[in-house]
Amino acid sequence: MIPAGYMYKRVAPAPPDLAASSPDIYSVSGHISNAFAHYIPYWRHNGYWLFDSPQIIQALAAENGINLSGLMLFYYEVFEHQYEAFSQCWLPFGPEPSTPTNVHSPRSAHLEGYDVVTFSAQNEPECSPLSCNSLAASVPVNRHCLFDSFEEARRSLEGGLFNQGEPGPFRIFAVSTVAP
Repeated sequence: MIPAGYMYKRVAPAPPDLAASSPDIYSVSGHISNAFAHYIPYWRHNGYWLFDSPQIIQALAAENGINLSGLMLFYYEVFEHQYEAFSQCWLPFGPEPSTPTNVHSPRSAHLEGYDVVTFSAQNEPECSPLSCNSLAASVPVNRHCLFDSFEEARRSLEGGLFNQGEPGPFRIFAVSTVAP
């Protein structure tokens, strides 16, 4: 797994069809649990479209009057290959080369699980089909709507679970929480 970056998010409760198994959503996607702001126009993100450190987000928020109180800080690592469902193969990828990436790993982080995320445009995280497409209703997930292991995520991709959701390619992220 490669360090990909940080994000402050507003953790949302799970939609009714997922609430029985997952009370909240820790997905990488911002479709249910939103990022702290529409951050892309600030161009402080790294080549994974996340942030190299919490301090970068905190400075951006202070400069622009964005309140981070009540938000959770997440740290992400990403598997170095993305899955192409059509060809059923894993292909290498990396950060956007025109955007500097120098992720500072946290001193401590709590691994919450693994998410599968679509990247049809090959830049920012798009959909997390476990929550966005309610695929978690048909597969075991943890209380944050994530897989408990990398192997569960990999097997689900290779087994076709994600073929009926949003278009890929798909990337597997380790999702961790960090004390701000």
